[in-house]
Amino acid sequence: MAHVVVPEAEALLEQPIAVLDKGFVRLVDYMGGDARIVAAARVSYGAGTKTLREDRALIEYLLRNGHTSPFEQVVLTFHCKLPIFVARQWIRHRTARLNELSGRYSVMRDEFYLPAEERVQFQSEESKQGSAAPMPEAFAHEVVERLQSEQQALYQTYQGLLSAGVARELARINLPLSLYTEWYWQIDLHNLFHFLRLRLDPHAQHEIREYAKALARCAQAVAPLAYGAFEEYVLKGASFSASEIALLRKMVEQAGLTSESKLGKLTELSAARLREFKRKLWGEPLATELPDFTPSDRGDGPGPNPGG
Repeated sequence: MAHVVVPEAEALLEQPIAVLDKGFVRLVDYMGGDARIVAAARVSYGAGTKTLREDRALIEYLLRNGHTSPFEQVVLTFHCKLPIFVARQWIRHRTARLNELSGRYSVMRDEFYLPAEERVQFQSEESKQGSAAPMPEAFAHEVVERLQSEQQALYQTYQGLLSAGVARELARINLPLSLYTEWYWQIDLHNLFHFLRLRLDPHAQHEIREYAKALARCAQAVAPLAYGAFEEYVLKGASFSASEIALLRKMVEQAGLTSESKLGKLTELSAARLREFKRKLWGEPLATELPDFTPSDRGDGPGPNPGG
């Protein structure tokens, strides 16, 4: 099929989306869109053989059933400016390609992330990696001032070392995690959805959630049908364990509903989606016992009749 052009994505190209106090996300390029996902899934079909409604239904089917390879046909490239501590969380998502600003080759700019005072919060007692309620206003103000003072002092030391002729690769080593860096980051839509599922979660750190919101805006512009399916089945959906499904089934049956009940009046789900829902809740359980292999089954020992 021809090169996919998405008007909403074209309008967003090279437009910086402001994040935090000095950061941004820019969509600099993209390849493919909803049409590419559909074409990849329907390899044997020509362009224009399906309606928008059918394309949406196909994309939703692919996403909710874990058929992810067609989504890998869509690729987005971003230019991001972000604090180093955010970058170190971000880099945990390894299924992407990136080029980052290097402090060995370039003089780092005097740009540091300074949180708003309302962002200064107590450590959560429930989570070792989370924050809780805001600290008192006066103390939060003192914290922000202290952070800014130390950032300025460290950057002055950095400048002094550079002026004295110290190599850039060494002069930079005391610069803090709040320093801004930049990179070009390229990722396919399937893996971007995985990133967003984790980083839009309320338990993710506030700062990286703000970047995830900007990335999500770009993904929605490039592939609106796919992003809608992602919201419906992943971002705002949930999965249940076998024990949880059994509990749900009991709760539903105690309310007087069974697999034979007419549920159409309770929901806007289509008839096909309702059938799928019933299969999830009341369908046949999956086999849970593994077969009992004998040595001859595995091929690592003689069977009962080694002579054949």
